[in-house]
Amino acid sequence: MANVSSLIDSITSCVSIFKCRLLHCKVVKNVSYRHGFIGDQLVGLYLRLGHEVCAEKLFDEMPERDLVSWNSLISGYSKRGYLGKCFEALSRMMRSEMCFRPNEVTFLSIISACVYGRSREEGQCVHGLVMKSGVLDEEVKVVNALINWYGKTGDLTSSCKLFEDSSVKNLVSWNTMILIHLLNGLAEEGLAYFSMSRRIGNTLDQAAFLAVLRVCEGIGVVKLAQGIHGLILLSGFNANKCIATGLLDLYAKLGRLEDSSTVFLEIKCPDSLAWTAMLAAYATHGYGKDAIKHFELMVHYGISPDHVTFTHLLSACSHAGLVEEGKHYFETMSKRYGIEPRLDHYSCMVDLMGRSGFLQEAYRLIKEMPMEASSGVWGALLGACRVYGNTQLGVKAAERLFELEPCDGRNYIMLSNIYSASGQWKDASRTRNLMKQKGLVRGKGCSYIEHGNKIHKFVVGDWSHPESEKIQKKLKEIRKKMKNELGYKSRTEFVLHDVDEDVKEEMINQHSEKIAMAFGLLMISQIETIIIRKNLRICGDCHETAKAISLIEKRRLVIRDSKRFHHFSQGSCSCRDYW
Repeated sequence: MANVSSLIDSITSCVSIFKCRLLHCKVVKNVSYRHGFIGDQLVGLYLRLGHEVCAEKLFDEMPERDLVSWNSLISGYSKRGYLGKCFEALSRMMRSEMCFRPNEVTFLSIISACVYGRSREEGQCVHGLVMKSGVLDEEVKVVNALINWYGKTGDLTSSCKLFEDSSVKNLVSWNTMILIHLLNGLAEEGLAYFSMSRRIGNTLDQAAFLAVLRVCEGIGVVKLAQGIHGLILLSGFNANKCIATGLLDLYAKLGRLEDSSTVFLEIKCPDSLAWTAMLAAYATHGYGKDAIKHFELMVHYGISPDHVTFTHLLSACSHAGLVEEGKHYFETMSKRYGIEPRLDHYSCMVDLMGRSGFLQEAYRLIKEMPMEASSGVWGALLGACRVYGNTQLGVKAAERLFELEPCDGRNYIMLSNIYSASGQWKDASRTRNLMKQKGLVRGKGCSYIEHGNKIHKFVVGDWSHPESEKIQKKLKEIRKKMKNELGYKSRTEFVLHDVDEDVKEEMINQHSEKIAMAFGLLMISQIETIIIRKNLRICGDCHETAKAISLIEKRRLVIRDSKRFHHFSQGSCSCRDYW
């Protein structure tokens, strides 16, 4: 039996097909397939290594196959995402001489494959089999798996019914309900399930806190995040590295970089995930030099960076215009750390060189990449072409994006804006008409700001808010101060429409982030930072307005657009006008 135990340990840790076949030979020579279910484990190993033909051949050769054997095969298929093969094996199992009936292990594997494939019809068939088997009344794991499957395929009604009808709910059931509501865009309902779970006396675990931290991100209310932070402290989970990492990530995404840093410094012996999360925070907030210092400190403490770490590091260099530093780390990652560049890394480098004006060098890098450039890579080049007005190269990038992402309207809008900026109005109109012909709709620009424990949403020219008259009055006051005190004139070149100058000025003065800024000045205490989130890129005129407000009104503002955070203070921005 010692020999069998040793072989099982080797099978569990095996990562190469060559070693797998050697182990198979040893099993054939020395032990029976039934000893310690070693044959079943070999089947699972072949599948894990992607050699399903060998797995199937071995399975068919095994003289004795019980329910464990069939479950091993189905589980192996499930982990590879082979839903069709899962059902074939299930059918064979039920039609075999022994007429095996599926148990909870069988169902969990097949439901997992249905989740992976977002398969509705197949999942409903499994639900029917589960009902017939009687497992649903006994096995909470199967109930939770079905709740999860329904939720991830968009059928929240069925998820809720299963949950309400279940007599065997546990903490996982509640946590699942939190997450599936979040995934379906119902973060506040997810929070309600978290609150109900607490009220009925469930002891919160790591999964519950990680779920509610994601809910906080979805809702976007800082005070809620601070409340959950307090609950984490009261529950004694502040020493949990996974939760602390989730918390610092949340604060960073809500614009509270200082709070992220505080949480990181309180983690005892942070692991690579915590270090990388903090690096990501510096990157998205545009603090490139701080990100580099953080990376060097991480290496100094013996923490090995991985490909994700370098993605954030290169992104930080890109956002801060640190060209030479970015090139250095791009070369270092393979030479010193043995990490071969992936698509994300190339995308960061194209973005870095493009943002810095080295468009031809960025284009050359795309041509020299060892893999096919993704939409992210071409998108980075297209964005740079928009900034520097390179119409010819922009058209090349856009045409490639139209092939890769024919249904993404943003690429058509970007090309249209490039044409508009160069005065090529006919080409701009033709591009927008092409977008309309394809039935693509441009998302409206929205800005969000927190006040009174709720999120206030504004769109361009928004008069729907109860305080609209006060907001518009404040906007006029700001524009007057900017003109009189700073001699500022609206940068109407950012209005990419062929209309008169006075119309352009009126349009740009009603951008959603300007309305949100005025609201923040009216409603948020002088000592607090005004934090605004925007779903699209901030325009140059709004960026200049935020700088002016920070100087004239002596306020700190943080604006997150679709790409990064901008920190405004005393008339300047953390991006140094580079974005």
